[in-house]
Amino acid sequence: MLNDNKYVILSLEQHLFFARIMKEHSLFLEAGFTPKNTKLSKEADSFKVEFEKLLLDTVKLSNGIVRESILDSGEIITEYTLSTEKKTEYFTGIPINKKITMIQSKLDYGINPNIKPEMINIIKKINKKAIKLLDGLIDLKVRVLNGMLSCEIFTVNYPLLIEHIIREAKLYRSYIVDLENGEDIEKKNIKQSELFWDQIMMEHALFIRGLLDPSENKLIEASDKFSKEYAALIEKAKTMTDETICSITLETLNETIKLNEFKQAGTKGIDECKIKAIFLPLLADHVLRESNHFIRLLNDYKRCNC
Repeated sequence: MLNDNKYVILSLEQHLFFARIMKEHSLFLEAGFTPKNTKLSKEADSFKVEFEKLLLDTVKLSNGIVRESILDSGEIITEYTLSTEKKTEYFTGIPINKKITMIQSKLDYGINPNIKPEMINIIKKINKKAIKLLDGLIDLKVRVLNGMLSCEIFTVNYPLLIEHIIREAKLYRSYIVDLENGEDIEKKNIKQSELFWDQIMMEHALFIRGLLDPSENKLIEASDKFSKEYAALIEKAKTMTDETICSITLETLNETIKLNEFKQAGTKGIDECKIKAIFLPLLADHVLRESNHFIRLLNDYKRCNC
């Protein structure tokens, strides 16, 4: 069973990462609809606003509590987050609460924080709210996907991207439910975690490949190469054993560091308008943060087990 301190810390850390991811999913959905689907746009926007509130509440509670490794990982915000938010708001006309990013940039970590009983009750309420919001957002994503697959809805987002963001929302929900059930999510099966994030990384490479301008040949070739390398890693992860788990984890870590460097250069290029593509600047930062998250998970496992 989790002790109270770890329950609070892990809950806050999950929300710092995933609530931002969910509010951005909502924005990407909203930006991708046509004028015919105004109701869906408004529904997506309402989830964006609610997840911004959830994130802001979390940020206000996190100072001096969450771990240094989380704040230093680049999974919460990057050096490009605020700039890409500003540009994405400009391009889409969709408001983004950029003050949250500015507050997050000033967060300090905690060492053995003194967590009071009232904090536990506050976290339980936040977790309950997150689960309710996720149920609604997952339902919206599933309806959009079904509408796309039945040719009833057009959106500029790929069907695979909708499947992708459904899986991420379900993962977030499962972690919060586990925490509420007293489970230590840091002891989750590394094989399942690697399989999940390998798939996410492979799809990131595919999305990048498909959203680059056809003239960006070198970047397209690099994206394609990453997608194939992650497809191979997925096959290796499926058959990993106690004897091979460390070698496969180290191989995955090295590949993800390479992909992360590619994404970082891409985010900088998109932010500075030096790469021709049709994806929003915030999407570039979004996928960069997710690879930063995966790198931290892999490093944590390597440090403890390899």
